Amino acid sequence: MATQPALQSWTYAEYARLPDDGNRYEIIGGELHVTPSPRPQHQHVLVPMIEAMGPFVRKHELGTIYPGPVDVLLATTDYLVPDLVFVRADRSDIVTDRGVESAPDLVVEVISPSSVMRDRGLKRERYARFGVPLYWIVDLKLRHIEVYRLAEDPDGPAEIVTDTLVWQPIPNGPSLTISVPFIVGPVSRRS
Repeated sequence: MATQPALQSWTYAEYARLPDDGNRYEIIGGELHVTPSPRPQHQHVLVPMIEAMGPFVRKHELGTIYPGPVDVLLATTDYLVPDLVFVRADRSDIVTDRGVESAPDLVVEVISPSSVMRDRGLKRERYARFGVPLYWIVDLKLRHIEVYRLAEDPDGPAEIVTDTLVWQPIPNGPSLTISVPFIVGPVSRRS
């Protein structure tokens, strides 16, 4: 009979003592993961996303968009730092001085070569396990957004969106139509 290794627990104080040296430190499934700080192109994609989502969220008083780095504290085995999160207004009490202390309503990760496997695999699994209902992965290389509806089907395939993404942050609430090319940039034409 095989046994699973016990997940290492981390106190928030231990996590908070990790160096502030420009690297991204995350505890995922009890293990420490360190990645370099994002490249400019990675961060640049967040600007149009916030420009599209921010005014809509404020106009309809739906909640708050938090661009990363922001700590998402899911358990003593999982302290993640996504690129962007959304928390509905009726759940604003999960946001504290330490970070977002429960599953946000939307998590967005912009993949990079060093994070692609972790974002599509381990992080997706952890977000699903802890109740994140909606997870987007922005892939600049493939010029699309992968939409995972974790609340509906935690193990289901992504919806690959290349043209228009429709986001409805609150059930039966208003919807926002987002141009994916506006987020990921136009396709470059090479001769």
